[in-house]
Amino acid sequence: MDRFVSNFTNKLDAKGRVSIPASFRAVVARDGFEGLYVHPSLDLPTLDCGGQALLNQIDAMIEPLSPFSADRDAIAMTLLGESDILKIDAEGRISLTEALKEHAGITSEVTFVGAGQKFQIWEPSSFRTRLLEARQQTRALRQQYGSRPATMDGPSSSPPGAQE
Repeated sequence: MDRFVSNFTNKLDAKGRVSIPASFRAVVARDGFEGLYVHPSLDLPTLDCGGQALLNQIDAMIEPLSPFSADRDAIAMTLLGESDILKIDAEGRISLTEALKEHAGITSEVTFVGAGQKFQIWEPSSFRTRLLEARQQTRALRQQYGSRPATMDGPSSSPPGAQE
């Protein structure tokens, strides 16, 4: 599998290291990235993590912008300038920087959450709260889009509230 799925909670050890779940390490290894790319989430108290696939998504967002535009500089500064490339040790552990732990409110435990091309690292109680919110949001979306007829290309892609 080449996607990050499921969730796992692990404790930080006495030296502040945490073991990345084996299935997540396997995805990063297949991706061919040396280490783990990590940046603070823009909207949530979590860390977005991955390998080359995540960097490719960021590059794709930046690429169409003018090389000297303020928008390009802002995105690059935020998604690249605030990031870290963490070394994965022989036992599959990483050490989160103080800035990363502070952003996510991490103290003694973390929850790793698969999100397809990336995974996130959460403080466990913050993850549980966000998961409840996400379930409610997903239920609402299912009700909203579930009543739309499927087309030859799949489910309707009209924006919410658009006339069919």
